Amino acid sequence: MLMLFLLSALGSLASAIILIVLIVAVAVIIFHLGKMLAGLVVNSVLGLIVVLIVNSVFGLGITVALLGWILIAIIGLPAVLAIVVLKIFISTIPFIYG
Repeated sequence: MLMLFLLSALGSLASAIILIVLIVAVAVIIFHLGKMLAGLVVNSVLGLIVVLIVNSVFGLGITVALLGWILIAIIGLPAVLAIVVLKIFISTIPFIYG
């Protein structure tokens, strides 16, 4: 209510300036979210490639479950390293790999 009163009191120029500031703020937020999403995609693709390379070179037979892929997508290559180490030293952890 107070905001509407202030906007009507300030006039159309102030309303236009506030609208432009809000549009720029939303654009910046969308840009940063897109940048974060691109990073997650790159991490998951790199993780998939590394898991495939490790499977083909060392023959560990790693099949990653959903939680494992989520960890790989968020954390990246350190998650792949942790999954490989867990696979070598512990034979079954079903919620991380199948």
